[in-house]
Amino acid sequence: MGLIEAALALRDEVEAIRFAPPVAYVYDPLEYAWAPHREYLERYGRGPREVVLLGMNPGPFGMAQTGVPCGDVGMVRDWLGIEAPVGRPAHEHPRRPVQGFACPRGEVSGRRLWGWARARFGAPDRFFDRFFVANYCPLSFMEASGRNLTPDKLPRPERERLFAACDRALRAGVAELRPAHVVGIGRFAADRAATALAGSGVAHPLGTILSVAMVLEHSLGLPGEADGVRQAVAATIQEGVLTPDCGGQHGTADVVSRVVERIECAPFQDNATPAL
Repeated sequence: MGLIEAALALRDEVEAIRFAPPVAYVYDPLEYAWAPHREYLERYGRGPREVVLLGMNPGPFGMAQTGVPCGDVGMVRDWLGIEAPVGRPAHEHPRRPVQGFACPRGEVSGRRLWGWARARFGAPDRFFDRFFVANYCPLSFMEASGRNLTPDKLPRPERERLFAACDRALRAGVAELRPAHVVGIGRFAADRAATALAGSGVAHPLGTILSVAMVLEHSLGLPGEADGVRQAVAATIQEGVLTPDCGGQHGTADVVSRVVERIECAPFQDNATPAL
């Protein structure tokens, strides 16, 4: 199954889910912003890829506007070269309008991610030779006030059904792109990738962290920081803080937390860190 077919299947699955309070509004860019999303997949989603960077779900001024993961309007239009018609959700919060590529606000995380990619690789094709960016969940959730609600805060019945659909879509995407590593951007995405891809060898928490070390050294030019991350992973393994598939008895969150603790205590070389 290709990425377009997987996205369409996911769109159909999540459309059938009904969300109870505190969810009051649900935006699905795979529905109303399908044109730019499809263009993104067609242009940049042909595998294989070395690394998949996995985010949580659409931000209100990112993918919710452009249909592209981490989709800051300026970066999507001016660097990725994508601009296509965007409709509107059937049920739209008056304080969170979808304006598509006319949206005057930017998404900070999207600017940082794509800004780093532009600074490091220059042209989009050079970045996408190695990387692909995706979101685990395609939906954006809001309370009646317009406050953002993340997928992990959903009521359990809806959350479990949604996560099952997203897991299937992620596995289909990984089968198509055949990455060596899936790197979750944030703990939620890392945890979901580890669950959905258990046994595949591409999303183990320590493997994900070591992928970050690779990005630090080879993409950001920070070998000292990369060595510190590797040392923290090695110390965590030696301590026996491991997930069951590696012979341990700890959960993913425990393993990640222990590595983070060791990283925070590690002395790094005094390298200048580029802004993302």
